[in-house]
Amino acid sequence: MPKKKQPQTLSSVKNALLILKSFSTYEPTKKVSELAESLGLAKSTVSRLLSTLASEGFVIKDPKTNAYRLGMSVLTLGGIVTNNLEIHKESAPVLYKLVNDTGETAHLAIMDGLDTIYIHKEECNHPVRILTHLGRRNPSYCTSSGKVLLAFSDDHIVEAVINQGLVAHTENSITDPDLLQEELQSIRKKGYAVSTEELTEGTKSVAAPIRDYKGKVVSAITVVGPIQRMKDSKIPDIAKKVMEAGKEASERLGYDERYFRRL
Repeated sequence: MPKKKQPQTLSSVKNALLILKSFSTYEPTKKVSELAESLGLAKSTVSRLLSTLASEGFVIKDPKTNAYRLGMSVLTLGGIVTNNLEIHKESAPVLYKLVNDTGETAHLAIMDGLDTIYIHKEECNHPVRILTHLGRRNPSYCTSSGKVLLAFSDDHIVEAVINQGLVAHTENSITDPDLLQEELQSIRKKGYAVSTEELTEGTKSVAAPIRDYKGKVVSAITVVGPIQRMKDSKIPDIAKKVMEAGKEASERLGYDERYFRRL
């Protein structure tokens, strides 16, 4: 009997997790009917799971609209994960220094699947800032951090990104697979990437890789700002500072460049 009940229990857990993953920056609230339709579940099932999640603080119901949003329990768990990520802890002081050196907002980014996600951000002091969101998924081929991560990824990752389609988000988005491959090759040679209005108009960013003790690129450090301040004449100096920051963060993770040079 216990074995027969196990699949049903696992299915309920999976559906509850799918509900939580349905919320995003773009869709912070969801109604039962919306979740039921998008997930292909019965309204009664979704309602029951939401009630259970609400009782544990993972979602909160708005009594006026009957819509749900994520609760504080999700934030608590996210904080625990973030605080225990070695890369996050070791890179935090480097990001802070990079903001002081460049005067622009700095981010730490990783790849999740085929997308790029910011996992940490240090804001600059300028009154005019670029709006970025922690946890938001960005297409890797449209951002400097994503292009850095793609440049040092396995070939099948790059192929998968190309195969799913290079959609234009602005006039500057790279939509030609050959041009993307050329860009990635250039990034590997230079050691940094630049993105000018490829995802969002009016923005420019510069990114460099961060390596772990095995020499594997595990994240990217990036500076983002408006094109009015991130002028082309400033990019070489900014790139140098971003690469230095990436090197320092890598060393904090145990990377020894001298060792890999001897190999």
